[in-house]
Amino acid sequence: MQRRYRIGTRGSKLALVQANEVARRIALAAHAPVDEVTEIVVISTQGDRVQDRALSEIGGKGLFTQEIEEQLLDARIDVAVHSMKDMPTELPDGLTIDCLLEREDPRDAFISLKAPSLAALPSGSKVGTSSLRRAAQLKAKRPDLEVVPFRGNVDTRLQKLADGVADATFLAVAGLNRMGLSARITAPIAPEEMLPAVAQGAIGIERREGDDEAFHLLQKIHDAETGLRVAAERALLAVLDGSCRTPIAALAEISGERMRLRGMVLTPDGKEVIETEREGLAQDAVALGQDAGEELKSRAGPNFFSGV
Repeated sequence: MQRRYRIGTRGSKLALVQANEVARRIALAAHAPVDEVTEIVVISTQGDRVQDRALSEIGGKGLFTQEIEEQLLDARIDVAVHSMKDMPTELPDGLTIDCLLEREDPRDAFISLKAPSLAALPSGSKVGTSSLRRAAQLKAKRPDLEVVPFRGNVDTRLQKLADGVADATFLAVAGLNRMGLSARITAPIAPEEMLPAVAQGAIGIERREGDDEAFHLLQKIHDAETGLRVAAERALLAVLDGSCRTPIAALAEISGERMRLRGMVLTPDGKEVIETEREGLAQDAVALGQDAGEELKSRAGPNFFSGV
């Protein structure tokens, strides 16, 4: 009898779009109707429930994963679907992520009803974001702009923009594409202008170690190139002990057998920016990420990451 996979996910529109895409691919891999082999299980996380404070103030990335991972460990669900940019670098004992879907566009999107691009925003304009990474890069490039806090799901942020809470904001191109909202993008931002978050645009599927049946099925839908790119970026992040309190950005790209990895750390005020780049064989993704991370860590010094 065909196994039925209970797929754990957050309850936002974007999370459900992603979970349903995973369900569709699992069904294709299992050669069975989607409603026979999958079941979507919505799990509320603290990160979803607390909307009035920045993530860095309430605990960081794990706020979007803890409750889901508890149910995975307790076998109340069989797999969990995550936006990889929300994932801490260390997973709980007994859990692993070795399946990633093909990565969407990793760039940030500039969204505004008042200007066609970030460069065209008038001095003194308000830009809404809760991302320390986006805020720090914005302050580094446009210190004449005012950054205002902006949390909530995609619809909430777009509504805040319409209400005039800010003159512009940023969202991930990937999420808008997946939700069919590409037309809301004023302009995608080139990585040279704003380097993306680690693993932005990548969907990971988490499972229990030792669940061989799930492993073999998920390997049928795993995208190897995405796996290498995310491995490099997360290796860099792991060396830096990255959290939501330190602005960190990275992007790995593959051409043929070669990988180019760019990494960046900033102070939250954007006044200090440290960048590095690596090129090498894509199969050496983790080593490239670790090496780049070690350089950034060495050049920044310990006080950079402690907030001193």
